[in-house]
Amino acid sequence: MEQPYSNDEARWAAVRQRDSNADGVFYYSVRSTGVYCRPSCAARPALRANIAFHASCAAAEAAGFRACLRCKPGQPPLAERQAAIVAQSCRLIEASDEPPDLDTLAQAAGMSRFHFHRVFKAHTGITPKAYAAARRGERVKAGLAQPGTVTDTLYAAGFHSSGRFYAATPALLGMTPGAFRAGGSGAVIRFAIAACTLGALLVASTARGVCAILLGDDPDALLRDLQDRFPQAELRGAEADYEQTVARVIGLVEAPALGLDLPLDVRGTAFQQRVWQALREIPAGSTVSYAELARRIGVPSGARAVAGACAANALAVAIPCHRVVRNDGALSGYRWGVERKQQLLDREAGDA
Repeated sequence: MEQPYSNDEARWAAVRQRDSNADGVFYYSVRSTGVYCRPSCAARPALRANIAFHASCAAAEAAGFRACLRCKPGQPPLAERQAAIVAQSCRLIEASDEPPDLDTLAQAAGMSRFHFHRVFKAHTGITPKAYAAARRGERVKAGLAQPGTVTDTLYAAGFHSSGRFYAATPALLGMTPGAFRAGGSGAVIRFAIAACTLGALLVASTARGVCAILLGDDPDALLRDLQDRFPQAELRGAEADYEQTVARVIGLVEAPALGLDLPLDVRGTAFQQRVWQALREIPAGSTVSYAELARRIGVPSGARAVAGACAANALAVAIPCHRVVRNDGALSGYRWGVERKQQLLDREAGDA
């Protein structure tokens, strides 16, 4: 079997297409300028008659050519260099008590603030500000899980006033810091278990909105799942005025294309929430692949991370992770069973 880029015709095609897959496989030199480049160089290709191909940088330099200042063929590929810069910026954010502003991060990266913001978002899927908020949130959660006062956690997480801390934590934790530390103690979660055509259905809500829609075969297992999430919360079941909420969720399951006109209490990392928002933008009756969804949120190489965010979704159908399939269109794993996934897709397509 012939190897890719094994002849000059294939190499020239790669240069014209600026094929980044050819980077490191070969290099090309331009006789009229005296420089050599990687195949993906953004410079306009010279005439074919002026181009020669080389197996390595050393070979190109031995032939009398100097490295292109634009694509820097002697350095790692641009994507690798940018990934290293983003990783360094993430470490800077994590090591700072107060989240660095965009100008500080861009200056440390040697980029303009606009270019740095775009590169950071392309590699992580979120903005530097969202990353800093997520890391601060993780410090809050870790601190509340350890012995010590809430005030200790406040300062350790980089908050310099209790007002800012208590204003930020409800959105992050869904409850007060004290209640979070107590495993949800003091938080009230209303829930009900009902039957639908997909099996058992558990619906639960906090004061902020619906926080769980769980599907399964065993009602007891669904309740244990909810209890494990908030072991010390006050769970209130069988309340008559909650029946309307449950009925509306059942209506969603039976006819997913109709959507759910209820507030949601969505909890997750910044990346997970980005994925879940993208899921809610997929039209009913349509599907996308994990790779395509990753591209839509600006992380082309993040298909596996996207799949993990889909698996972490606790709001079945309301956040429609059932609309994500494999690249070949085949169904992949689904938290509530592939058979249910197929039934939901069939209903949206009007086949059920």
